[in-house]
Amino acid sequence: MTAPLTVTLVQADLHWENPTANRAMFEEMLSELTEPTDLIVLPEMFTTGFTMNPAPVAEVMNLTTTRWMKQIAAQYQAVVTGSFVVQENGKYYNRLVWMQPDGTYDYYDKRHLFRMGNEHEVYTAGNRRIIKNWKGWNICPLICYDLRFPVWSRNVDNQYDVLIYTANWPAVRESVWKSLLTARAIENQCYVVGVNRIGEDGNGLAHSGASGLINSRGEWISYPQSNALIHTHTINYEELSTFRERFPVSLDGDKFQIF
Repeated sequence: MTAPLTVTLVQADLHWENPTANRAMFEEMLSELTEPTDLIVLPEMFTTGFTMNPAPVAEVMNLTTTRWMKQIAAQYQAVVTGSFVVQENGKYYNRLVWMQPDGTYDYYDKRHLFRMGNEHEVYTAGNRRIIKNWKGWNICPLICYDLRFPVWSRNVDNQYDVLIYTANWPAVRESVWKSLLTARAIENQCYVVGVNRIGEDGNGLAHSGASGLINSRGEWISYPQSNALIHTHTINYEELSTFRERFPVSLDGDKFQIF
């Protein structure tokens, strides 16, 4: 029997293009945790905000932010995930790192780059999706604009149980954010975790947060808020499994491969 999974969503106002300040801020926020957690989810580009000026802030893997994530994962004995700017082989990536408490990790490079913000001109798109098993749960982490593309998110044969979107999603499209998160939960019969930032970024764009956790029926378990917060919630695998058995949508899903 798979045990419940405790998930912590960290919603914050990011310091623009200031990795040192952001890492310190998240350390302080996480110090407020009063109970054990299994998974800590940070926003997209959590060390900088959604910058199209990667050169001054980009890191190679296994240096400052990777080591910081190892430290946090070990300290809280939880997986820590979120994306930051990585430079590799002369290219820049919006890379989500999945860091486990033992220091082992995997990563996902954002597949869908936000054209309207010229992200596709600055960063290189990824071409593989990852699904990680953690404490008996299969978890698929994606990034922001990926939310708009249901084919990439598709849960074929219930490959995953939890879908994560880490984001810098502007306030002007908050209703779209909440609608699409709900849709992804319903169509994929899974829990969906959406973690967004708050505050105004260096381009003058406002972000209203609205981070949340949605169950497989499309019901919001946590109520979206617009302030800096840490929200921890425990989800139940038996509840998900029972719903899938009673309403087995996946048996009628179309089979396909992207790559």
